Amino acid sequence: MASAAALTRYKLVYHVPPAALEATKAAIFATGAGRYPGAGNYTECCFTVLGTGQFRPGDAANPHIGKVGQLEHVEEARVETLCVGEETARKAVAALKKAHPYEEPAYEVYKLEDF
Repeated sequence: MASAAALTRYKLVYHVPPAALEATKAAIFATGAGRYPGAGNYTECCFTVLGTGQFRPGDAANPHIGKVGQLEHVEEARVETLCVGEETARKAVAALKKAHPYEEPAYEVYKLEDF
């Protein structure tokens, strides 16, 4: 029987430039993110929406996009996916950081409550 921590569900949300979208999704899916437990055996599940991100790189930044001190507005994709188990969530974040082009990728991890 699996432990409760192994079955805890987390939602990983991150923002990425469209050019790096497929690479980041492939990286997180390789860790087991996006897999739904159950008889359907669904994998590589996520929700993606395009929007506009905004940032101003600080003096010590080495920005992938834009210039230090200048306000930037860029198209980005927001990706949301399920991670079943804390270990899967941690591995997905580590893979995301390696695959993401930004020096500081924007991401969040939420623990989902059972109803």
